[in-house]
Amino acid sequence: GMKLTASAVKTLALSSGIPVFQPPTLKTPEAQAEMAALDADVMVVAAYGLILPQAVLDIPHKVAGFGCLNIHASLLPRWRGAAPIQRALLAGDSASGVTIMRMEEGLDTGPMLAARSIDMAPGETAKTLHDRLASLGSELLCETLDALVAGRGHETPQPVSGVTYAEKIAKSEALIDWQEDAVNILRRIRAFNPWPIAQTQLRGAPLRIWEAELGQTQVLGAAAAGTVLSASPAGIEVACGRGILRIARLQLPGRRALSAAEFLRATPLAGARFDTARRCEI
Repeated sequence: GMKLTASAVKTLALSSGIPVFQPPTLKTPEAQAEMAALDADVMVVAAYGLILPQAVLDIPHKVAGFGCLNIHASLLPRWRGAAPIQRALLAGDSASGVTIMRMEEGLDTGPMLAARSIDMAPGETAKTLHDRLASLGSELLCETLDALVAGRGHETPQPVSGVTYAEKIAKSEALIDWQEDAVNILRRIRAFNPWPIAQTQLRGAPLRIWEAELGQTQVLGAAAAGTVLSASPAGIEVACGRGILRIARLQLPGRRALSAAEFLRATPLAGARFDTARRCEI
């Protein structure tokens, strides 16, 4: 509904009587003084979205603390940056994980204190991977803090090889090009669920695709990319530049997301063809 809503973290903190500060920037002397006054032993950052200036990074050190730690949703140095979860899915990585690192001024360049990996699950989406890594990250953070308190903390510099950058996601990346390989399109659908959602166009209207899998239809002869090859309650199979994609869940403007079976009751797709077009908001 486009309404400004408090995050789950803020809601829980306020209900527990924990003060919440929301400075628009950490570069001002006022914001830095406010943080220094907390006398923190350690600062933990998770998906904060802003680079901490050196003056802030130094605050815990000034009270003989443990510095600023970041819970990063990748196995560093792979996928430094803003969107490690989505970039891992787009690249077809077979595994992901969480790294606890000590923060520096560079973008996710600091030494590592702990890391733990997980295998990608079948049908993994950005949402499911995010939730799994969030749980893993909280466990690993607690273990790391306990190790630091006990004097068992050990830092390891990041390898100089294998560095990749996870650039911020642009909405335009969610537009499906049916000339692509079905495997790549499927990765796009999963990487952009739940945001910004992979999108195509049907009869001049934008259409979001929430869930899909590789299709099994055997095609005799060539079919133009984007052509609906079959449409049944089991799924909507579409020709791609290479291979077939079976759509399982989709959404028209102003409607809720529907299974293929529900969608086909109201929207026949015999002879239809999906097109790539400029992004339209749903």
